[in-house]
Amino acid sequence: MFSQVKSVYQKLGFQFTKQAKQSKPQKEKLIGGNVERPVKVPELPQGFVPQVPRPDAAKRLNKIPRSWTLPQEALIKPRAKYNIGTILRVQEVLLNHEAYLDQVITIGGWARTSRLQENDTLIFIAVNDGSCFDQIQVVAKNTLSNFAEVAKVNTGFSIKATGKLIKSPAKGQLVELSVIDPAEHDIQIFGTADPKTYPMFKGQQNPETLRQKAHLRPRSNFIGAVTRVRNNLAYATHLFFQQNGCQYIHTPIITASDCEGAGEMFQVTTILPKDGKIATLQEEKKIVNNQIDYTKDFFGKPVSLTVSGQLAVENFCCALSNVYTFGPTFRAEKSKTFRHLAEFWMIEPEFAFADLFDNMDAAEAYVKFCINYCLTNNIDDLKFLDERVKPGLVPYLKDIASHEFVRCSYTQGIEILLDAQKSGAQFENHHIYWGVDLNSEHERFLAERVFKRPVILYDYPKKIKAFYMKVTDDGKCVRAMDMLIPQIGELIGGSQREERYDVLVERMKECELDPKDYEFYLDLRKYGTVPHAGFGLGFERLVMMVTGVENIRDVIPFPRWLGEAEY
Repeated sequence: MFSQVKSVYQKLGFQFTKQAKQSKPQKEKLIGGNVERPVKVPELPQGFVPQVPRPDAAKRLNKIPRSWTLPQEALIKPRAKYNIGTILRVQEVLLNHEAYLDQVITIGGWARTSRLQENDTLIFIAVNDGSCFDQIQVVAKNTLSNFAEVAKVNTGFSIKATGKLIKSPAKGQLVELSVIDPAEHDIQIFGTADPKTYPMFKGQQNPETLRQKAHLRPRSNFIGAVTRVRNNLAYATHLFFQQNGCQYIHTPIITASDCEGAGEMFQVTTILPKDGKIATLQEEKKIVNNQIDYTKDFFGKPVSLTVSGQLAVENFCCALSNVYTFGPTFRAEKSKTFRHLAEFWMIEPEFAFADLFDNMDAAEAYVKFCINYCLTNNIDDLKFLDERVKPGLVPYLKDIASHEFVRCSYTQGIEILLDAQKSGAQFENHHIYWGVDLNSEHERFLAERVFKRPVILYDYPKKIKAFYMKVTDDGKCVRAMDMLIPQIGELIGGSQREERYDVLVERMKECELDPKDYEFYLDLRKYGTVPHAGFGLGFERLVMMVTGVENIRDVIPFPRWLGEAEY
């Protein structure tokens, strides 16, 4: 094969000298990192075969459910041709290479690798611009006037190359950019990178090392692939909700409300003096009876960064019907686990005239659309992640997207867990009873072992859920739902909202919340109340599922967690 490639280049005027025999490349190791002890999911007891539950459709508010499925053409993302000016995107050239064959084109990007022949007559440069996983090989000859400088190109250099796109004689690539004619072709070098000091010059680096140079880690294959998937998941999110008639609402980041009632919120204040001295607060009379006087703060009362946009977006749901919010949220939870961040993004839709059944249908359709969108538009990235991060990722995603999700009530789920336990299933958290807040091993047991596909648990005991969820007729449960995904656990949480004024006030009191702090929320029940439902999804959790990445710090550009806020 090499002799055939060699003869083609010799016809183009290239010269070859003998090179040392290269060793056979070793198989790359999986990209991993330090994560907590994985959840141990018990095996299914032999002969244990529970029946798949069937929810009572007669209880639906809307007897004929709507379809949330978008047409197949919605999965095809429009492709941009140019990065800027006449610089073609590498993705465009590779996907539409036949249209550019034998044409002079220009690309720009960063050198992934370079290889100079011994007699310095030609150089091979693999150029990637981030538009896709693959790169284009640029082949330049010493006929260029600045070849002495081009010959120094190494990993990390930024260049712009103009040349003729030709069929590649090399194995594993269809085309390459030939830069040999000094009259029409050229290579411009914009930035260099000293291999002795460039942090990304080395080969594969583990995620912990990459996090220490978060400003440069997008140049790694790993973070580049994750970022492109994240981008398309965000795009697919807007596409799904927009084409399903939902309007995008920008909810406030600064709030005086605690949606979850958890109290783990970041306070926003300007009351602290610049010199950091308590004495200054006393001099400015901002401390009264050893307590901060928040009436003198910027907003005149304590406010925090939001933990959720739900309470705000519901206001628009009760006027514009179907809406959604997609923005940053914050939690001051003192946790360093691989599944928690202090700053993350939430997707929260709300649907008017909808009940829990409508909510479950929308959530299932949304997750399937996002998976199929990435399988269609990010298949090269996913194949890389399948090979290097989570073996079997692509089949895993296809399996989730191709099966109907199970609907199982919390009560039915508890019964299945208890029956499995009696049949021999060994749970680490073995104290299972009606009313317990299910552990991750319980959730994954239902999804992975029992049903072997995603499960939506619904109708939870009200004591373990938030105040705003609709109370069932028996007064014991609320119309809540959690979507459980094999190998992941909980991905989505949602509910039908309590639309009855008196019941909602009573629930607030039960949860030790002051109804006066939620007058705006209660007004929605006073004036033109309507049944409505919605769900919340931590966007980073979705990215983790689709990429197979186990540490949440590697699926967001600049992670913030307890004790860390660099860059």
